[in-house]
Amino acid sequence: MKKILISALTLFSLMTPPAFAEEPTAKALLHQMNEASQHLNYELSYILIKKSSIEPLLYRHAVSDNQQLAHLVYLSGPVREVIRRGSEVSYIEPGVEPFTIASGNMVAPVIPMLNSNVDNLSKYYDYIKVGRDREAGNITQVLRIVPKDGLRYSYVLWVDEKNHLPLRADLLDRDGEVLEQYRTISYIVNDQIADAMGALKTAKLPTVLSLPEGLVSESDWTVSWIPDGFNSKELSRYQMATTNKMVESQLFSDGLFSFSVYISDRDEFSPKGQLVRQGRRTLHSFISGSKEISVVGDIPPATAKRIAQSVKFKAKVSNE
Repeated sequence: MKKILISALTLFSLMTPPAFAEEPTAKALLHQMNEASQHLNYELSYILIKKSSIEPLLYRHAVSDNQQLAHLVYLSGPVREVIRRGSEVSYIEPGVEPFTIASGNMVAPVIPMLNSNVDNLSKYYDYIKVGRDREAGNITQVLRIVPKDGLRYSYVLWVDEKNHLPLRADLLDRDGEVLEQYRTISYIVNDQIADAMGALKTAKLPTVLSLPEGLVSESDWTVSWIPDGFNSKELSRYQMATTNKMVESQLFSDGLFSFSVYISDRDEFSPKGQLVRQGRRTLHSFISGSKEISVVGDIPPATAKRIAQSVKFKAKVSNE
């Protein structure tokens, strides 16, 4: 009887996962996702769902001779493509001369968190495991990326358990409303994709653009408040083609979301004030003295308003 009981317990232990087996944390799963998305050869067919549109897209990625290659194709409407070769990204769009910039990231509708700094973002976002689900016919781990300060948007990610690729991403506002969805329809992982993308290495693409002449090193205004984790990028000055108005702008990013602040002289066309959100994009503008201040970016309206109202102008020094 004792032998039968021991045999039964042994069989049960082999059939049942260890109760105390340590599962990967949400942060560890995101590291696995980043590793997979940058080193596997794969193809994702997915749709980007917004409030009033659905955009079908195809994203291919491969590693060839230690160089990352990526190709994003818009599958409807005019031909639009984004091509990455290592640290260079080329944009091909109708009505615009093709151009290349020095960058390791595409500014395009790529599934979020593919090339994010997971460790740095963890200072400002909580990573939470939600459970398991199915997406594109595969078992996935569901994770939430939630801002610690409540001042920005959040994501829910569906990560394939087998290959650790992201198969779905929902962008949520602070009330939990879905603003956008990236949903994979089908995907492939194999080394033949690297062979198919090999032609990109020798494709004739535009040379890298030099830095714009409009970049400036300092200005007479500063943004005195931004959410923790957002860092200032390039500051530029340029003239609007339609109104000849001079505009200064500065980009801010936390590695997941970004916004820009625009400053110009007030004129008769300047709006007295507006606050508009369309999907993920918020526009807030108002008049402060002789200046028009605008904030545009992927941030909640309340955050955009607070940023805009924090802009301070340096007092002009009299020469007398």
